[in-house]
Amino acid sequence: MSDITSSDRLVPRTATSGRPVRKDEIELPDRGLYVESWLPERRSRRKPILFVHGELGGSWVWERFLHHFAGRGWEGHALNLRNHFWSQTADPATLDIASYTEDVVAAMERLGPNVVAVGHGMGGLLVLKAIERASVSAYVLIAPEMPKELREAARPHVVRDIPDAYGRAELGWETLPERLVRDHRDLTISDVLRIQHLLGQKAFESGRAKRQLISGVPVDRSALPEVPRLVIGGGLDLQVPEPDVERLAEWLDAPYEPFGAHSHYGLVLGEQSYLQVAETLRAFLEANRL
Repeated sequence: MSDITSSDRLVPRTATSGRPVRKDEIELPDRGLYVESWLPERRSRRKPILFVHGELGGSWVWERFLHHFAGRGWEGHALNLRNHFWSQTADPATLDIASYTEDVVAAMERLGPNVVAVGHGMGGLLVLKAIERASVSAYVLIAPEMPKELREAARPHVVRDIPDAYGRAELGWETLPERLVRDHRDLTISDVLRIQHLLGQKAFESGRAKRQLISGVPVDRSALPEVPRLVIGGGLDLQVPEPDVERLAEWLDAPYEPFGAHSHYGLVLGEQSYLQVAETLRAFLEANRL
């Protein structure tokens, strides 16, 4: 287990493998950040994993992954970006891709240079930006947003129409659960209701970050570390099309794992669909002795 200073609030749990799991937390008070940690009962030589969520997300996105990996010997740490879930409240208009990247870098530096970074959606792009200057042992991108180098030029009115703060309606999740189940066939109705609830109705996501995302955030490929890496895409993803994810894998010279029957959230949150992705990640970690 990495050398971290965290609270003493521990909750005994049992993972699906039957191994005991402890739940802990890390606070980065200078940035107002809260990191949810799930730890194996016994110390392990395995590398710690840092999970980074995307738009309107939080550490809740990774609960199934945290449970899965802690029960198999990995400590998992799920960052909450500023103004997300349990981290400190902030004015969304003051936040952007640069400030979110600083949040990720701060978490990486706290966990140490051996960390494995895993990002979903916008979180995947934030991982790429953070590892331009922060050390990692490996990184995995799950349905990541495209950097500027691979993104088509955005129409000005599309960028202009993004409000300073937005909620789940911007992502197409302000609709009937039954319709969402039809559009995301790998999610159960309980999955959809949980995601809708946790995405929330409040407009708290940074519109400035979204406008930057759509306009294109450049990534310096030459600054990225030569470490093991993996890119994962979903064939039912309505947010980040699977062909784009494959192009990113080629651009990064990374192995690519497509899941044709998985949606954007089904890749990480589906009660039934997440397991295939988690096991692919585990195989990657084991193959690279991480």
